Amino acid sequence: MAQKLALLYEGKAKKIYRTADPGLYLVEFKDDATAFDGAKKGTIRDKGVLNNLISEKFFRLLEEHGVPTHFVEKVNEREMLVRPLDIIKVEVVVRNIVAGSLAKRLGMPEGTPLSRPVLEYYYKSDELGDPMINDFHIQSLELATPDQMETIREIAFKVNNVLLDYLAERDIDLVDFKLEFGVCRDQIMLGDEISPDTCRLWDRKTGERMDKDRFRRDLGHVEEAYAEVYRRLAGD
Repeated sequence: MAQKLALLYEGKAKKIYRTADPGLYLVEFKDDATAFDGAKKGTIRDKGVLNNLISEKFFRLLEEHGVPTHFVEKVNEREMLVRPLDIIKVEVVVRNIVAGSLAKRLGMPEGTPLSRPVLEYYYKSDELGDPMINDFHIQSLELATPDQMETIREIAFKVNNVLLDYLAERDIDLVDFKLEFGVCRDQIMLGDEISPDTCRLWDRKTGERMDKDRFRRDLGHVEEAYAEVYRRLAGD
């Protein structure tokens, strides 16, 4: 196993460490939880463990379907090894069902199915609150090349198709989710994590929320919801 060395970066949900291998970083998932650009803070017991295990499941599934990711291997319940990425400062959100900010912007009730998936871009900047941007902003700010953005779009829709089917088989609706990308040896790869922190997941039969909205909206039973998501994925 690669040796954990200096802390490179600590974010709201993860710590990233160097390892003795320059081609590998170690990601440690935290139990800390934030919402509303850090205005709300708390702790979700074992969130880091569950998000690590869930992300591993999703990354392995996507790799099997030909999606390149930064994931290398799980080290333990809370840590994974990943490839270092030059992060592209564009967060990609894919929406299948109206919820959250989209409901407010369009004045549509949450839970309204979209006739086709909607792709949105946000400028990755904690200081600015990750504002929404479009292709013209991306080109003007030189955040990514047109070819890179075309690859990102293709991967995002492929991820959506794979996860929609996989989760539907487990009675979970994939409402929306956020993806982050980076470059490793000139290849665009999926990075960050895929978990109830970054996805809206609703129980297909009851509509019960199984994601971070339970924390954002003070719905309670947050730990139980994350654990239930993993239980259904681990049923494989």
